[in-house]
Amino acid sequence: MPELPEVEGVVRQIRPVAIGKKIEDVFVSDTIRLSKTGGKEAVLKKVEADSFIERLKGSQIVSVERRSKYIYFGLRKDGEFLLVNHLGMSGAWFYVGSLMAIPEDKFRKHVHVVLTLSDGNLLAYSDIRRFGEMRVLNEEGDYPPLLLMAPEPFDENALQHFLDMSESPKYRNKPIKEVIMDGQVISGAGNIYATEALFRMKIHPNRAAHRISRKRRAELFQAIVDILLESIEAGGSTISDYRNINGESGGMQNRFAMYGKKQCMTCGSVTKTLKIGGRTSVFCPTCQK
Repeated sequence: MPELPEVEGVVRQIRPVAIGKKIEDVFVSDTIRLSKTGGKEAVLKKVEADSFIERLKGSQIVSVERRSKYIYFGLRKDGEFLLVNHLGMSGAWFYVGSLMAIPEDKFRKHVHVVLTLSDGNLLAYSDIRRFGEMRVLNEEGDYPPLLLMAPEPFDENALQHFLDMSESPKYRNKPIKEVIMDGQVISGAGNIYATEALFRMKIHPNRAAHRISRKRRAELFQAIVDILLESIEAGGSTISDYRNINGESGGMQNRFAMYGKKQCMTCGSVTKTLKIGGRTSVFCPTCQK
């Protein structure tokens, strides 16, 4: 699943090609339409395809921002509103002259939303597994879970928020890996970067949050921030389906020290796995205590 660095990379690339452009036309795939008639909510959430098209068509893109793992498109048409997108497991945006210009067949086959911009180019959303989301909101609060997200990890108050939350009754007895992956505690850090930060700090992923000193938790938070920034600089991580809007893979996966590893790069021990918070956690039984 794309985490903060991958979403940040997409936003930084969409912003210069989309802001100020008008959405001249909107396409929604038959697959999404059929999911609606079948009572499912594939990609488009709480909005019918035709209503989605009508709302977006003729609007101007005035901003493109990232909030945690979400992309916020600020749109203007008889007032301002939001198109909020989560990439899910395999969502990807492409800025192309035609759909045939999307580099890989697996993405071309699964284009579900296309925005035709006023410069003649297309902003196409492909989602192989269709776990992504698009919501049309008058304001952020129209979808209350968005208001529960933790501060951005780079914000001034993010460290204090993390320390307070990890000491609260809800989280203090949970495995630290599960705490890190909770978006109400830290925004944007999922399985990949939690794994890397815990290995960097030599902390066992199943250790309860309250069994880690406040000083160590503060150091762990800084390790998470450092790894997120490093990944942004490297273009994010491509495990399978992450691509930027030009179809390029990220490079952070080449720098992993623990995620996906069978052997510890520090001590040579065979790594072990645990299920924590519904995700597979890889760790070194020798280095991480």
